[in-house]
Amino acid sequence: MADPRMIAVDWGTTRLRAWLVDADGAILDQTAADDGIASVKPGDFPSTLRRHVGGWLARNPGLPVMMAGMVGSRNGWSEVPYAGCPAGAAELAAGMLRFDLGEGSRAAIVPGLMSRDAAGLPDVMRGEETKLMGCGVTDGTVVMPGTHSKWARMSGGRIASFTSYMTGDVFGAVKDHTMAGKLAEAPADEAGFARGLATARAGGGLTHKLFSARTLVLAGELPGRQVEPYLSGLLIGEEVAAGLAAHPGTSEVALVADGVFERAYGQAFADNGIAVRVLAPDEVFIRGLLAIVHAAA
Repeated sequence: MADPRMIAVDWGTTRLRAWLVDADGAILDQTAADDGIASVKPGDFPSTLRRHVGGWLARNPGLPVMMAGMVGSRNGWSEVPYAGCPAGAAELAAGMLRFDLGEGSRAAIVPGLMSRDAAGLPDVMRGEETKLMGCGVTDGTVVMPGTHSKWARMSGGRIASFTSYMTGDVFGAVKDHTMAGKLAEAPADEAGFARGLATARAGGGLTHKLFSARTLVLAGELPGRQVEPYLSGLLIGEEVAAGLAAHPGTSEVALVADGVFERAYGQAFADNGIAVRVLAPDEVFIRGLLAIVHAAA
């Protein structure tokens, strides 16, 4: 087995995932748990980390632990100030918080990024900046779906700017806390997703179109089993439309996604005539951390 080079930790709000990797980023071992920062009490971050990666550290004294994600937020282990855009691996490396874990082990937390749109509104990310460094995209658009989807513009191998869309959050809120969502029936009929995408391409404001998830049912034109997929298609379609408008001339995107996100966004981009290159989230995260480590050397 190759020699371990690093312990990579993606520590988010609800999940902790860690990988033991070699110098080329190959995964030698891995672990995951529902120990996101929201469930860790103040002061318990060191013991929580050791519970999951302590065995690797015991067998590999002095192995560096590289962390990214919400672990560096004000509710995490320690708040790491945001770096500004544009930024590349060198800027992220310079902004890392480095500290001693004890017993000869060292750790570092990658900073998040802050950007501002044309109106001066701030935007932030934590964890996605690391994935962007591992995408291998020099110039182009990278899309990372999720609770808060990120659209990033890469220029010269650096993150020039990015925009967040609360697509996942809004979907959950509408589905679980509105009259439209209450009309959803199980099991879901995915035919509703394509209809939602089509509605997103039509005129009218988003809140008006969201209400149609209720009125179409009342008019007998949308089965209850299609309501939830319809809402998903509508919101993803709106995000894709806004993202493409903000990135004029885009003919291809790098999509960092798997599973349901890969399928849903892949369909939305195909409907808009956009080619998609799919990248595995775990792989780009690890490659990104290695790139930042190399920049810090």
